[in-house]
Amino acid sequence: MGLLTIIRKIKKKEKEMRILMVGLDNSGKTTIVLKINGEDTSVISPTLGFNIKTMTYQKYVLNIWDVGGQKTIRSYWRNYFEQTDGLVWVVDSSDLRRLDDCKMELDNLLKEERLSGSSLLVLANKQDIKGALTPDEIAKVLNLDAMNSTRHWRIVGCSAYTGQGLLEGFDWLVQDIASRIYVLD
Repeated sequence: MGLLTIIRKIKKKEKEMRILMVGLDNSGKTTIVLKINGEDTSVISPTLGFNIKTMTYQKYVLNIWDVGGQKTIRSYWRNYFEQTDGLVWVVDSSDLRRLDDCKMELDNLLKEERLSGSSLLVLANKQDIKGALTPDEIAKVLNLDAMNSTRHWRIVGCSAYTGQGLLEGFDWLVQDIASRIYVLD
């Protein structure tokens, strides 16, 4: 019995998933985590370092690692890659000036071997803001169609402020991870 099989059996019992939430600073990562968990989103300050939020979602326990996105922190992202089941890349769809940075950082993440088996959910956040790019436009800018065909991915438009699109995105992510890790009940 290989190590991967043992890990899968342990995870099957616990029905736990490790989700890494990253993106540039001010993209809305913390707001999304709080909104999904039904918490107050009225006062949020930049994440310096990381927050871990454990919550039950459907019949699974999600351990969401919300990691700060400031330029000075990005080099530390690699410390959180181990055993990541799902990667959530949050994009500020209204911040057109930083889309090149956004694409470059995502490209760097996707080259990481430790993230190669992770499902990727791209949340095109701030869809409620006038002038925000649509999910299709964000997908073009990020060149998602050119991604390795072995990676499971989806892009979903959302608003951390209103909550629109968040459940759709997380429903897909959790089901995609579950289909890879667990024998579906």
